[in-house]
Amino acid sequence: MKIKPSQSPYRPDPQIASLGAQIGDPVKAAQFPEAILRFRNDRWAETVGLADYDDAAWIRHFGRFEPLPGNMVEPLALRYHGHQFRAYNPNIGDGRGFLFAQMRDGNDRLLDLGTKGSGTTPYSRRGDGRLTLKGGVREILATEMLEALGVNTSKTFSIIETGEELIRGDEPSPTRSAVMVRLSHSHIRIGSFQRVAAEGDAAFMQQLIAYCLTQLYNVTPSDNPAAQLLALAVERVADLAASYMTAGFVHGVLNTDNINITGESFDYGPWRFTEYWDPQFTAAYFDESGLYAFGRQAEALHWNLGQLAVALRLVSDAPPLIAALEQFPELYQRAVIQRFLWRLGLASRGDAEDRQLVEAAERTMSRDRIPIDQFFYTHRFGRQGAFETQSEYHMAFAALLQRYAPIDAPRDAYWADGHICSMRINEVEDIWQAIADKDDWQPLYAKVSAMRAMGHALNASN
Repeated sequence: MKIKPSQSPYRPDPQIASLGAQIGDPVKAAQFPEAILRFRNDRWAETVGLADYDDAAWIRHFGRFEPLPGNMVEPLALRYHGHQFRAYNPNIGDGRGFLFAQMRDGNDRLLDLGTKGSGTTPYSRRGDGRLTLKGGVREILATEMLEALGVNTSKTFSIIETGEELIRGDEPSPTRSAVMVRLSHSHIRIGSFQRVAAEGDAAFMQQLIAYCLTQLYNVTPSDNPAAQLLALAVERVADLAASYMTAGFVHGVLNTDNINITGESFDYGPWRFTEYWDPQFTAAYFDESGLYAFGRQAEALHWNLGQLAVALRLVSDAPPLIAALEQFPELYQRAVIQRFLWRLGLASRGDAEDRQLVEAAERTMSRDRIPIDQFFYTHRFGRQGAFETQSEYHMAFAALLQRYAPIDAPRDAYWADGHICSMRINEVEDIWQAIADKDDWQPLYAKVSAMRAMGHALNASN
């Protein structure tokens, strides 16, 4: 369920230049008083040929933002609009980050290196362009856990503490600061297309569509490139919605400017993992209506794709766009089934039976209040497991489960040691508190190792 890291030489390929000056504004990184390396993702650095940098070189490129060889000379703050909680906002763009490098990985994918907390840009409005160190730590935990659970996510590539004190209204202040580097399969958003549509620039819209098809999806444009791109995005985003559900993840802020055109999850603010299968669970305290609640994420992502379709009307007739958009519900249901079976380690028995199994699993987790991670761990490979109570819902699920064969693969020791790797909010806070109080980073590093071990166990068996 994920693209596994594979070693590759460094191959710079700044294709963003082909879009010209309309895609973003040249900016400069802030000059930080300190640069203390706290996290470097050597596993993914190997995929783009950057793991051999020593710490000093790493800090020069990912803390001071010295250009990478053969890459972008100046960083770009990307331009976009977006619906934020369904209210259209034309006054946004990269306000505390920029794109500063592109390269190919071992699978010939074009990948971006972008930042968060690198200073002010023309889109900062009244913000300081900075990132709290706690925000950086939370980004590590979100991306590592999601990657382990098979979600198509950006990777936290680097965290460097910058020595500034920041004032924030929603956490104890002053607090420590950091600059983050994100490895992502593009930073082109649905909101990027909304901006171009709002400006009525049909020529640039065609250019942006062609860039996404040829550089991000590696396909040849058809006679209707807009509908072709929408169909690809619908498939990817439907799978993203399904992966959130199977992971028990709530992004928190599924605005159109936070939805990548390749269906890759990124930009983690008030994220949470819900312990139980609770459709009403929300991550953001300001999501008072529950617009982006756990059980409404597919609806939200479908709505966002509808806004992409509206933007693409600038260069396409409506019927093929509507046809592509209407594929979402069925693609989502199929993806949910596929991902449930993947996390349970089971071979499919056909659409009808698989749907029954998934519905029974959801009922069991919801009605019996079984933690999601415990449920999937206990029933991996069709194991029945032992629970204090066996409700009618659980017994119905168990009866369906007996019909399924486990995938034919070696078992990892993770499935026998009884330790379930989860990511609860109290654990996030404990990890941060160790850093804040004692500058103790070991709980964070240990958790990253544990999450990667779980990810290996899940993928070694598939």
